[in-house]
Amino acid sequence: MINAAANAKITVRPLRRNVSVLEGSGGNIAVLTGRDGKLLVDAGFSVSRPAIADALASLNADPIKHLVNTHWHMDHTDGNEWLQAAGASITAHENVRKRLSVNTRVEGWNWTFPPAPPGAIPSTEFASSHEMERNSTKLVLKYYGPAHTDSDIYVHFTEADVIHVGDTWWNDDYPFIDYSTGGSIDRQIQAAEANLRLITEKMMVIPGHGPVGRRADVVAFRDMLVTVRSGVAALKKQGRTLEQTVAAKPTAAFDAKWGQFLINPATFTALVYAGV
Repeated sequence: MINAAANAKITVRPLRRNVSVLEGSGGNIAVLTGRDGKLLVDAGFSVSRPAIADALASLNADPIKHLVNTHWHMDHTDGNEWLQAAGASITAHENVRKRLSVNTRVEGWNWTFPPAPPGAIPSTEFASSHEMERNSTKLVLKYYGPAHTDSDIYVHFTEADVIHVGDTWWNDDYPFIDYSTGGSIDRQIQAAEANLRLITEKMMVIPGHGPVGRRADVVAFRDMLVTVRSGVAALKKQGRTLEQTVAAKPTAAFDAKWGQFLINPATFTALVYAGV
């Protein structure tokens, strides 16, 4: 993903009112423009800085003033340092600060992330919810509880009725589930259910990865998670090993749509198997 981000084209997609989304560098980046300066939700990879800066400049010349992280993973926080240096104050759940401040092992990636530099650490943190008024817009930030990680939040731009749900939703892609920092398949499903209680038919929904969608797309994601979990759990209950479960292809009905990005069918099956 880092290599791809280094050369990726950043696509700017206007949504509603003064909210746009930048696609192409790690997780999707939401941008709120206005007299208070630009507010970003998520930071992408730092290798994309020139392309992200150009994309932001294409919106208007207003300075970057605020950044919100939906969770701690580097494809959403790696750009924190340069954005803070550019003028952004950073807000996130308290577990983002916790994870970025120490060595953090992610077994699913077989990698230990070193502490982030001081300039990448959020300056404002919260435990359950937080509200902000920026650019004539009320932003509601709420914690899911452990889901994809133990640091996931959503950001609702209330006037525009646009919501960024981070990696609690991957549109048309199997999700990575970070068991090392509090995630699980059951908690990913619980977060999807929480989203469906919140999201209306009129809302525009920004996923952590994939195109902006609507409620029906989140329903499809939830249904896929539930169906795959049920199939993998049944195979594991029968005594199938991980290798045997992968060979049985419990994701086969979904692979053409969901298995074409970062997490392939075998990897997703293994992630689910670990949690049932």
